[in-house]
Amino acid sequence: MLTLSMKSIAILTLSTVIVLIACRPVRKIQTVVSKPIDTATTIAITDPTIDSAAVKAAIFEKVNQNHINYNTFFSEIKFDYTDLTGKNSKATAFVRIKKDSIVWISVTGLMGIEGYRIMVTPDTVMIMDKIKKTIAYRSVSYLQEIIKIPVDFYTLQDLLVGNPVFFANNITSYRNNGNSLVALSVGSYFKHLITMDTANGRISNSKLDDVQEVRLRTCNIALGDYANIQGRNFSQYREISVTEKTKLDILLDFKKVEFDSDQNFPFNIPKNYGKK
Repeated sequence: MLTLSMKSIAILTLSTVIVLIACRPVRKIQTVVSKPIDTATTIAITDPTIDSAAVKAAIFEKVNQNHINYNTFFSEIKFDYTDLTGKNSKATAFVRIKKDSIVWISVTGLMGIEGYRIMVTPDTVMIMDKIKKTIAYRSVSYLQEIIKIPVDFYTLQDLLVGNPVFFANNITSYRNNGNSLVALSVGSYFKHLITMDTANGRISNSKLDDVQEVRLRTCNIALGDYANIQGRNFSQYREISVTEKTKLDILLDFKKVEFDSDQNFPFNIPKNYGKK
């Protein structure tokens, strides 16, 4: 029987890109992720002979080179969710995306019974509870209420396919550690500390701290188990933790991924379903 709460399902919709350590991972992340540097610490540039502006531009370009472009996306995702009370839930989500148009999610429990179906468009979230036979309509701002970060539809689809979010071209500092490159950008909402492989530009860790330090809002995203899927560098395993006054931890394990295949988005609401 599916035991996920409606809140847990909505948080899954975020994922995207979502995940982390309060629950045990099904397998260890294959990319070794070092402890993220505190974004409050300046990453010093000590060599005056280096054209730091050119380096910063190159870093931003490298991030963009690994940006995943697509028309449609499909994945089967195993996920583990642990809330602040320590309650753990496991389920499978089938995700379909029509870029810039629809995010469709079907969630099944351990017995393979579909419990929820979710449809997200640029302005609306619809949640069908197939156990209680109800349908809920929310504005897309509902995602922000649940996730506690300023997510919109376009941020959501980037999270799900593994593209970096809230990474501004205003790179204030960086550090080259040999095999890894660490860069700090400051945007309207977040300071974003990103760690990537210097050889291929794959992002291993993404840490966002609220620019309003009084809020103490942090999101940490670890990405690993990369594979070349139809010419795209795709992270198949992710750990994400969102912390403010509460903490949300989710592990995402992508079992099947397809790009640009034909997809449909069924969302027929039975007449006997009540509104919630």
